[in-house]
Amino acid sequence: MANAETTQGRRALITGVTGQDGAYLSRLLLEKGYRVHGLVARRGSDALWRLRELGVAGEVKLLTGDVTDISSLLRALEQAQPAELYNFAAQSFVDKSWDLPAVTAQVTGMSVVNALEAIRCTDPKIRFYQASSSEIFGPARTPMQDETTAFHPRSPYGVAKAFGHLMTINYRESHGLHASSGILFNHESPLRGIEFVTRKITFGVARIKRGKQQKIQLGNLEAKRDWGFAGDYVEAIWRMLQQPKGDDYVIATGRSASVRDFCRIAFAHAGLDYERHVEVDQSLLRRADINALLGNAAHAKQALGWSPKTSLEELVAMMVDADLARIDKGAIA
Repeated sequence: MANAETTQGRRALITGVTGQDGAYLSRLLLEKGYRVHGLVARRGSDALWRLRELGVAGEVKLLTGDVTDISSLLRALEQAQPAELYNFAAQSFVDKSWDLPAVTAQVTGMSVVNALEAIRCTDPKIRFYQASSSEIFGPARTPMQDETTAFHPRSPYGVAKAFGHLMTINYRESHGLHASSGILFNHESPLRGIEFVTRKITFGVARIKRGKQQKIQLGNLEAKRDWGFAGDYVEAIWRMLQQPKGDDYVIATGRSASVRDFCRIAFAHAGLDYERHVEVDQSLLRRADINALLGNAAHAKQALGWSPKTSLEELVAMMVDADLARIDKGAIA
């Protein structure tokens, strides 16, 4: 395992740096003494709010580029000269992937090939992390999913993630790259986008608590997921690239909870009864939903010495409190 002395001054390049995981990993790497570069596709929206919220926006060197354009990645590698490349770039909203299958295939799938090929052609010693996803498993036939569980993705997003996962293995085995995939189960935080169900819930709770609305509409309340804190998970991600060789790791808490459970905890934290405020909207049901996902992170615990630190109750409270604070500060309506 690398220590502070060996990481001081090391360079890292993060694609998807403005997303939830990219922001938390940026902060972690900066704390460890890294020089952090982030690839950003300039599209006009304020993409830097997460980095600002974590207080690291001024410390990350931003490079303009797009993961669907391999020349962007080649230029970024030349500019950043990284020892490690973390690929978080994706069209990451599962529900939208049915409407944008080709975009999802390019941004979430083919971009992995671009990144791996750029490394192979530029500097094969660069260590590579691919953000895989529990969505690759789909309706798994086993109660818990680990690195050996068969894939059965049920969305274009899951299919694209499975492709990226398998290409990472292929480049590791065919070209000898230090390439690892983190099969991350659902991981949330106050930096989660409002379009995701967990943040939709906590934002709704905050607005209801402050008298700005009365109801929130959700889809399948019985869908069960393994929810952890993104701030914990980036520690596991970093540890993957400190190992002697690349590998694949399930990162999860091993605890299952339904969307209904998440609602109950969130509303109770604000002193509210979820049953008075939550409505089911059939139009929000996924076209091919996955009823339950539950991860077995025994390999990560044994090989990386990693285990989650934040309970579901602590995570939900953190998210609700952050949204209440944003409303009180006028940062969001």
